Amino acid sequence: MSHAVARLRAERLARSRKPFVARGSRAERCPDCRVIPSYCLCAWRPKVEVQAGMCLLMYDVEALKPSNTGWLIADLVPDTHAFGWLRTEVDPRLLALLEDPQYAPCVVFPGEYVEPERVIEALPPLDTGKRPLFILLDATWTEARKMFRKSPYLNRFPVLSLRPEQLSRYRLRRSKHDEHLCTAEVAALCLELAGEDQAAHALDAWLDLFTEHYLDAKHRRVLNEQSPAHQALKPFL
Repeated sequence: MSHAVARLRAERLARSRKPFVARGSRAERCPDCRVIPSYCLCAWRPKVEVQAGMCLLMYDVEALKPSNTGWLIADLVPDTHAFGWLRTEVDPRLLALLEDPQYAPCVVFPGEYVEPERVIEALPPLDTGKRPLFILLDATWTEARKMFRKSPYLNRFPVLSLRPEQLSRYRLRRSKHDEHLCTAEVAALCLELAGEDQAAHALDAWLDLFTEHYLDAKHRRVLNEQSPAHQALKPFL
């Protein structure tokens, strides 16, 4: 696997002074889909065309967690960029990306935490030749708020405030708030706003299948390749 999140994971591991140990991380895992090999879902990876770009700012060890869903975005969206977030310094590759004239960047974050004049709830008309670049803060909710406050280089961009109608379906980590979506769910809503409905549906289906395989592996359940999650992905294979 050579997408942006996989490369960031490799960079982060190379800097580690001691092994990263997450729950279940001692088990052998497929290097591409991050589940136990006998539950591998690589053959089900969807293939869709996507015009929008995704920029993932990932908090410290987020890229190392087997349950991270930013990885799923990079699986599906070819134009995905991933950077580790640090309060004291900024990756120059990130700054160069934000200056790239082919993109119209926006930060995806709840509007109640930002000045009203920066908030948008739909994508503005884009200049000819520009594509949306969705900047997603991939972290826990507490970490994401810290990242938003302490990233002044993002202050010049509009803030896309999503108002999801559904509660989160994510079951791999606990959250105190059901309305807090995981990163892949947020990305799917962004793709829908950009008019890329097929990609949005594919990403939602990919998240559901990853969750099913991950939990089946965790509990050593027999895989059912006729399940609704598998059937939902068939149109995108």
